[in-house]
Amino acid sequence: MVAEDQASEGVGGGRASGRGEPTDGTREYRMAELAQKAGITERTLRFYRERGLIPPPRREGRIAWYDDHHLARLRTISALLERGHTLSGIADLTSAFESGRNAGEALGLVEPTEETPVRLTPQALADHFAGEVTPENLAAALDLGYLAVSGEEIVHISRRLLDVSASLVREGVPLAAVLAAGREVRDHADALAALFTDLLHTHAAPEDAKRLRPLAKAVVDAELSLALDRRLSREP
Repeated sequence: MVAEDQASEGVGGGRASGRGEPTDGTREYRMAELAQKAGITERTLRFYRERGLIPPPRREGRIAWYDDHHLARLRTISALLERGHTLSGIADLTSAFESGRNAGEALGLVEPTEETPVRLTPQALADHFAGEVTPENLAAALDLGYLAVSGEEIVHISRRLLDVSASLVREGVPLAAVLAAGREVRDHADALAALFTDLLHTHAAPEDAKRLRPLAKAVVDAELSLALDRRLSREP
């Protein structure tokens, strides 16, 4: 197996077109170039493949071709490892996503009921945040639960959050700063949700709590609007 890999995959570079290649515009690489671009050894790449952490390459005779989806997955694995995730944990997530389990469930999240998830290719995500989709930012978004990997696609948990984040980046705010702010907002939002949940459970019947949910959202929206007005009016 190793000898075959070395003979068929270890030489050559990426290519953009060729007979039998995908037509979705992704670039393809042999093993040596993919490993170099991902910053890992060929032995590590082979190990990840055998563990099922990346999907199988496209075969053309004895030659194995990897593409940008494999590169994005490898960079995500490296970033998650740097943040303390284990290979076993990453493998569990990969298995869950590719077996069709809900991305939020696999990440231990409860998905919002009013937000619309968005499925994106790695290239489409990169187009939203030109130059800002680094392994570190990708891992931070995964940790926050904004993103999950589903097969060859990436799922963003909320179209509204995706659009707002992309708009802020286009206005010159670094994506890393947007994600850091998102983490702080998450903490405050959880506290507000706990406050209103306790309020509704104390003063309303259990069956009315969900019906009154929009009222809690309206209070938060109005208070945030007033707070922004106060802050902005103090600036010169």
